[in-house]
Amino acid sequence: MPTKSPYPDIDIPDVDLWGFIFERKNRPFPDSQVVFRDVHKPDTRVYTFADVRKAAITFGTGLRSEWDWAKNEVLALYTPNDIDVPAIIYGTLWAGGIVTPANPAYSAEELAFQLKDAEAKALVTTVAYLDTALKAAAKCGIPTNRVLVLGEKDEQRRVKHWTQIVNLSRSSYYRRRKANPDKDLAFLVYSSGTTGLPKGVMLSHRNMVSVVLQNEGGGCYVYGRDKYLAILPFYHIYALTTIVHQMLHRGFEAVVMPAFEMKTFLKAIQEHRITMVYVAPPVIVRLARDPEAEKYDLSSLLNITSGAAPLTGELVHAIHKKFGIKITQAYGLSETSPTTHIQPWDEWLTALGSVGKLVPNMTAKYISEDGTEAAPGQPGELWLSGPNVFKGYWKNPTATAASITEDGYFKTGDVGFADDQHNFYITDRLKELIKYKGFQVAPAELEGKLLAHPNVADVAVIGVMDTVNHTEVPRAYVVAAADGAKTSEAGEEIVEWLSQQVAHHKRLRGGVVFVDEIPKSASGKILRRILKERAKKEGVKAKL
Repeated sequence: MPTKSPYPDIDIPDVDLWGFIFERKNRPFPDSQVVFRDVHKPDTRVYTFADVRKAAITFGTGLRSEWDWAKNEVLALYTPNDIDVPAIIYGTLWAGGIVTPANPAYSAEELAFQLKDAEAKALVTTVAYLDTALKAAAKCGIPTNRVLVLGEKDEQRRVKHWTQIVNLSRSSYYRRRKANPDKDLAFLVYSSGTTGLPKGVMLSHRNMVSVVLQNEGGGCYVYGRDKYLAILPFYHIYALTTIVHQMLHRGFEAVVMPAFEMKTFLKAIQEHRITMVYVAPPVIVRLARDPEAEKYDLSSLLNITSGAAPLTGELVHAIHKKFGIKITQAYGLSETSPTTHIQPWDEWLTALGSVGKLVPNMTAKYISEDGTEAAPGQPGELWLSGPNVFKGYWKNPTATAASITEDGYFKTGDVGFADDQHNFYITDRLKELIKYKGFQVAPAELEGKLLAHPNVADVAVIGVMDTVNHTEVPRAYVVAAADGAKTSEAGEEIVEWLSQQVAHHKRLRGGVVFVDEIPKSASGKILRRILKERAKKEGVKAKL
């Protein structure tokens, strides 16, 4: 039988995202509440709730009055985190548009792919990324006068600032375009591309309203006390939900970092008395190992929520022992807006390794390889149903049909199981499981163990094909510790060390390869396809 969330269903209002945030009658905080603060200019670059609303309306009016913005046209964001981003997002929604955020690490070719696929009509970036943005725009036919910058102005005057496209004499003529919550898209986010080209994930206004409310459970967040440090990238759905929308809905303040940098991160927690942080696992590893962290007062930090990949119990215990900070885990995907599971605060120790319990209004089931529903406690592919499940893949009905069942379940491609206390465990990606002579090997399990080795700062495990023995074998790509060796002898030592801790079929028969960094998506997920492409060139001499 499918598993329902242990929490009561909540009412999802039939409103679009703008109406949900800015037009509700029961908002428990004033217009003057600070919601976004720049970490580098905390006194001069600040947005209150009223500031965001005013700037968004002005920008939305500009889109319509200056560019004759049509309903459902797409605006692309190509920028690191900036406190201007929320106003631009909501201004686009006010004008009836759709936002597609892109990774600022993209090359011109990669950005052009997304712009063309999304049929973007305009692009907003920063001065630092303007050259690449203009190249990509040219490839897609987006004219230069439809490229804008946020943050600092372009002193060379190649493009306008985002605040400069409104004709105030005509602004009173326009009114907000309301969206159909279930049918109209708010965001077109692109999948991380772990197994191929990114796909556009269609997220409706109802998807986004639902997930914000589904995240509210537990009563652990306190208005007037909690302050967030925003290090997750705003171009990923993880941050769009937990930071951009949540801060505006709950009236919390977020101190915004353009990108993660360890000293800035630690200093911000200390100086702003940060209580909450959402992170990906690499940040947890840095906290546990970097001696710099011990130089700062992190006592205000009550909780860290980690997503994107499983954490080991050893790592969770290490952080708590060192700093007294609780770490809870959560789970979700771009296709689920993203949150589907959250670990309750009071169960962070009793369900170590769990990604939490289903959020309200969700149903799940595990499907075995034979297509039947797995028995309780038995592993299978996780299927999910709920109001936060996406509408499908953009211009890709074949992929949509392959991913969403007729009765509305999304096939996550993640393998795991649930226990009798409603805790869900994710063991690996279905397509990433390594098959060694018929045995299944989960890369995430080996990665969790390898992170405990003193010479492993970061790691990714993939299956590489041994053509001589006609089987896949596990190989570890390792970022060595700062003072660690990168020799073949050091790699052999890691192989032998792991062999003492795992079953025979889980040994690193593909060896250890030292690399400078592990390729990852914006949310911290390992891009295994890049490593697989590298492995094809390297070949394998397996040890059986």
